[in-house]
Amino acid sequence: MKLINTKIDDLFLIEPDKFGDSRGYFMEVYNKKTFSELTGVHVDFVQDNFSVSKKNVLRGIHFQEKPFEQAKFIRVSEGEIFDVAVDLRKESSTYLNWFGVKLSKENSLMMFIPKGFGHAFLTLSDFAHVNYKTDNFYNAKFDRCIIWDDPKININWPFAESKTTPIISEKDLNGMSI
Repeated sequence: MKLINTKIDDLFLIEPDKFGDSRGYFMEVYNKKTFSELTGVHVDFVQDNFSVSKKNVLRGIHFQEKPFEQAKFIRVSEGEIFDVAVDLRKESSTYLNWFGVKLSKENSLMMFIPKGFGHAFLTLSDFAHVNYKTDNFYNAKFDRCIIWDDPKININWPFAESKTTPIISEKDLNGMSI
């Protein structure tokens, strides 16, 4: 596995080793010991989530408030997404900065998002299967959403040039502003 740092502290990508031959390939997606040694992060994931989205679906910017904040480990097992993490840690030097990256079945990249971040993604392929681990249980009472086009965050979504209209849930359309 290879660690790839981002411009935001504590937020990083993991590129797994792939072992392939004429039959296909194998890769280890997660190993607690290897993950801790590579990243210096000791996390106990307690929940695995899976979503399927069709092209142009935009989900987020989601987060949970204390005491139910969640670190997330995101990967795509089918298709491609533009995955975004937003630093919501008020004490951070990168507060309200965002980082976006294409995650896909083909590139096998995975993103670790620490507690204190918002998360969103846009589906770029006809459909995408998104898998993610969390280190805290979901709690609807502490679930929050920031509007996807908040001007203070100013995410450069990849549909902007094509003038494509994203498909957004009612909940996400009613997200709060910073």
